[in-house]
Amino acid sequence: MTSRRPYHHGDLRAELLSRAEETLRERGAGALSLRELARDIGVSPAAPSRHFRTKQALLDALALTGFERLADVIAGSQQGAGASFPERLDAAARAYVDFAMTNAALLDLMFSVKHSADAAEVLGGAVHRWSDLLLGVIAEGQREGQVRSGPMERVALPVFAALHGYAGLAVSGFLPPEAMADGLTDVIASTLRGCAPDPAQG
Repeated sequence: MTSRRPYHHGDLRAELLSRAEETLRERGAGALSLRELARDIGVSPAAPSRHFRTKQALLDALALTGFERLADVIAGSQQGAGASFPERLDAAARAYVDFAMTNAALLDLMFSVKHSADAAEVLGGAVHRWSDLLLGVIAEGQREGQVRSGPMERVALPVFAALHGYAGLAVSGFLPPEAMADGLTDVIASTLRGCAPDPAQG
């Protein structure tokens, strides 16, 4: 018989999310079950429903925590980063890819799994928080004349695509070791060239 550990009011949700992320990392989203999580933690099968009525609600909450942590990571990367746009973008890019490689299953859940309409507004806000940080780096570069002029969506899209694309290749194991050694540095250098001001605009 499973022994049930006592828990204090308010910390069951955090424990469910923590255990769910472990399962996600080890066995994937398909293995997640509220009943199994309850058994692992040692609470009644009905206890998780106080916080997550369905498995989808649990997946949405995991994605939200992922986006919140990603925003914190990007924000933290700018503390102590250099003053120039290349230095700030380099720091943000490395922080993003490091997060992706450390949290591969969570990143896949964040960007690949369909989320419920009920969670759309909250998740949208979390997505905007981390993406706005990167957009802020690019916008500051524009103001300083270190990034080409033009609509932000056109300047920023290649940056997001390059970082997310490289992160996806890196976590998939598709890249050979020799490509991993300098791959991110090369991607950042290519991205910086794409962001550079057009001499014809000078």
